[in-house]
Amino acid sequence: MSQYKEQIDKNKLPQHIAIIMDGNGRWAKKMGNQRIFGHENGVTSVRETTEAAAELGIKYLTLYAFSTENWNRPKAEVDALMNLLVKTIELETPTLAKNNVKLLTIGDTSRMPKETADRLQQCIQQTANNTGLHLILALSYSSRWEITEAIRSMVSDGINGNLATADINETTISNYLSTAKYPDPELLIRTSGEYRISNFLLWQIAYTELYFTEVLWPDFRKEDLYQAIVNFQSRERRFGKTSEQVTQ
Repeated sequence: MSQYKEQIDKNKLPQHIAIIMDGNGRWAKKMGNQRIFGHENGVTSVRETTEAAAELGIKYLTLYAFSTENWNRPKAEVDALMNLLVKTIELETPTLAKNNVKLLTIGDTSRMPKETADRLQQCIQQTANNTGLHLILALSYSSRWEITEAIRSMVSDGINGNLATADINETTISNYLSTAKYPDPELLIRTSGEYRISNFLLWQIAYTELYFTEVLWPDFRKEDLYQAIVNFQSRERRFGKTSEQVTQ
């Protein structure tokens, strides 16, 4: 019996949840295994979290799967991660399709091995017409990379006469980001007890509620997601206003 699920107010669900899935390496070390063992076991957490989000009616779930900085890890670990990523997505795609989940990615996927990128794209195409939960994988992603690319595009459009300086505002910048089609996350969860954002969605989380848990990612289950949502719903979101203004 879930301790937290029944406490969730279905009328106040966050539309978009983002998760920094941290702790795979430390979990594997605790078990006396290599880091990839933690990544392999983290797949169960991804599956459970996706199922829980879809069942609740969450519209968008963004998972920080691989950062641009992760390319600097040992080649053996990177190769194993790329292989695990594609194998897992291919295995899960029929379930995603069955549950009306739409698979998407953000990030510099051009850096991924061609075979990996091609197989990933095939899975994305298989779920392209689904209308339920949008599962967004941040792959080869970092916020500084994203903002740098947005600035390059804006400068290029300015030079070509397609963007006037006077027209640049917050909405303009948001529209040049890789998340332009998605709402900003209302809730950001980070596992493993680390208290930092790690170059993830820095522009988009300006007013996001942050939730940190000591649970290592391979141990994260539906109940942990429910607990985070209950915590989120207990907060007063003021967006710079006073409490009195919010409650009026």
